[in-house]
Amino acid sequence: MADSQSNARLRADAGAPTSGVIHVRTRLAADFTVLSNALAQRRGSAVTIGVAAYILSLPDGSPVSIAALCEHFTEGEILISRALRELEAAGYLERRRERLSSGQIRTRTYLYDVPGGDPGPDGPPGPPGPPKPHRRPVRSRPAPARAEPTPAPAEQRSPAPPADPEAESEAPDPAPLADADPRAIAVLAALRRVDPRLVLSGREAARLAPAVAEWLATGLDSAQITGLLTAGLPGSLRARPAHILAFRLRETPLPAPPEPSHPVARPAASPLQNCDGCDRAFRAPTPGHCRDCRPGVLLSRAC
Repeated sequence: MADSQSNARLRADAGAPTSGVIHVRTRLAADFTVLSNALAQRRGSAVTIGVAAYILSLPDGSPVSIAALCEHFTEGEILISRALRELEAAGYLERRRERLSSGQIRTRTYLYDVPGGDPGPDGPPGPPGPPKPHRRPVRSRPAPARAEPTPAPAEQRSPAPPADPEAESEAPDPAPLADADPRAIAVLAALRRVDPRLVLSGREAARLAPAVAEWLATGLDSAQITGLLTAGLPGSLRARPAHILAFRLRETPLPAPPEPSHPVARPAASPLQNCDGCDRAFRAPTPGHCRDCRPGVLLSRAC
């Protein structure tokens, strides 16, 4: 007796979803980063989540300045700085200025797996905060032995520390972008069309705009300035585009302005005369005959 066969469809696996993503998970024992779902599923910019995940994957002590992040990502300085500000506003990132034992000031960046803050009296304790900066004790000077009161001595201040790369991003703009020459800003913004690497932030454009405005005042047009700033750039830029453009604006000799062309004086046109023979109008300094009637007049006079 033959086995009975059914043409009914097989039952679908109850565990597999009918739509959406299906995860194929692999258990990792090394080279992985723990990322909270609150950060990975955060609504907003994908650049912000990518920057946070990249910083979390780096070992302690790695540089995470805007310039270092721009070397890794293809996004420009504006998007990277905006992502850092969003992480700082959400509580994932914190930047502190700390004074070292040598007197220098450094900006330290702390990234939290869970946003920090005051959890309240009933909430669980938050993540441990960064260590407090070490402050050198101030030695007080003994007051002079005089009867009248003397003002308290002022605290000794250490010399100004060198600028820190990460602290430069927090410096105020040298000049507002709205106060810059709009023609100079338009020339700087159009450089990326010639070379995509010449992407400038608003602060960099405001800093370079006065030099471009001086070039425009000498009589150069936007096409000539673009050619002087983009011609002969190396294949790989080892510095920020704004530094290269600032050097060219400072060191490139300006071409000589074109000599004014003097208009050529044209001779005055002769007045119109009526021919004495055919009454045709022609130009001549004195009345007489036109060109067609003149040979007949001369022949008659010769006879």
